[in-house]
Amino acid sequence: MKTELARRCYYMHQWAYKDEQVRAMFMEQQDRQEVVRVAIEAFGGHLQQFYFCFGEFDGVAISDYPDNETAVASLMSIFGQGRLRAVKTTVLISPDEMIKAIQLTRKTILDKKQE
Repeated sequence: MKTELARRCYYMHQWAYKDEQVRAMFMEQQDRQEVVRVAIEAFGGHLQQFYFCFGEFDGVAISDYPDNETAVASLMSIFGQGRLRAVKTTVLISPDEMIKAIQLTRKTILDKKQE
């Protein structure tokens, strides 16, 4: 299972609710974490972390999906419901991926210098 998750793509999602959604959250008890989890899992993703926050965004979550296309489809379905004022998604890069990218950069630059 660990190697399967290691090959998945990880994302940080930040969102801001519309005023109507904020009102609905305190007028009717809602488990927003469960709503987000179900939406992510419907597309084969996994909700890793979920937090509410203060500031520019009302919430942040870390998720993983099999690929970028699946992640975008999931996000389109969530944003398309019209409850969010803003959504920002950031692709996350693991430390191992960064090390490999640095090694590739170094190799490519050194190969160019030797030409």
